[in-house]
Amino acid sequence: MRVLTPPVTLMDVAFPRKSLLRDAALVLGFSCLTALSAQISFWVGPVPITGQTFAVLLSGILLGSFRGTMSQLTYLAIGCTGIPYWFALGGVPGIARLLGPTGGYLIGFVAVAFVVGWLAERGWDRKVGTAALAMLIGNTVLYIFGLPWLSRFVPEGTVLQVGLYPFIPGDLLKLTLAALALPSAWYFVNRARK
Repeated sequence: MRVLTPPVTLMDVAFPRKSLLRDAALVLGFSCLTALSAQISFWVGPVPITGQTFAVLLSGILLGSFRGTMSQLTYLAIGCTGIPYWFALGGVPGIARLLGPTGGYLIGFVAVAFVVGWLAERGWDRKVGTAALAMLIGNTVLYIFGLPWLSRFVPEGTVLQVGLYPFIPGDLLKLTLAALALPSAWYFVNRARK
């Protein structure tokens, strides 16, 4: 008989005492991290290049599928209230942002956090190659949500030029940074536990 072990993420090891308060703090903390990262932005056409995607990928890979998803749902829920400086600067506040050109990407944050978190729970965050692949899969999921929605707002045939190509260099940089940092973080956390 096979014994199932609960999924373990880096945050579970770093903060081993399980509690509802710990999980709520992590969810809210990563929601706020996403909002802070959204303020690092500049616009290329109708879509901003921001630090958000990095925070979204981290929320999934560090918190796991459930808490990562909850952090992004919390991010969207707070943003829909119209709180200023929550979503990326320069756009409309509140729920209208979900209905605008970036709405597909924002909704995609939830799916990205889930997918990347699910992969992390299976150990994909512990080696550089699999961590990079998990992040690449997460970015792909983001574009699966974002590009079709964006296509409703841009001239026909231009969605890739507007919603994908300008972001590839930044995505690769974020992916590389995270893929290098995660296995190192696991090494130090495991070493500190000994």
